[in-house]
Amino acid sequence: MKHWLMKSEPSVYSVDDLARDKKTLWTGVRNYQARNYMTQDMTVGDGVFFYHSNAEPPCIAGLMRVSAVAAPDPSQFDPKSEGYEPRASKTAPTWACVEVEFVAKFARALALDELRALPALEKMELLRKGSRLSIQPVDDDAFTVICKEAGFVPQRLSSRKARSTVVP
Repeated sequence: MKHWLMKSEPSVYSVDDLARDKKTLWTGVRNYQARNYMTQDMTVGDGVFFYHSNAEPPCIAGLMRVSAVAAPDPSQFDPKSEGYEPRASKTAPTWACVEVEFVAKFARALALDELRALPALEKMELLRKGSRLSIQPVDDDAFTVICKEAGFVPQRLSSRKARSTVVP
């Protein structure tokens, strides 16, 4: 199992929205590297941190899990969508998305400054200067450290049932 971090602006889609919806397609990603992570590397069951970007403060707000492998992103075919891609067709899609399901909302979000203060995370992609990628791999050690800081027991990730609870 791999681990990831996926960013969303809370004004667009937040961890609370995912808790309500239980599952969602992670649409609108328009970066080739991020798309390739979804199509080539993500598998069902992978753990994913839900990161609130463009928030005050930016933070890891919860945890989700990949619940379905990548498929064509439906927003690329919708002319009314910000993610519309006129070159894409149903037979030759350009963009993909995975389905994710809610696992937990952290009772205390982990702010970017707090993450920067943890020496064990110094090599984490999120903390590199200029890093803007909306989907990033997270190594096992960083995943464990972040879960511990959030008070989350990683074994709970293996459960298939989506939770609508807050992790104390």
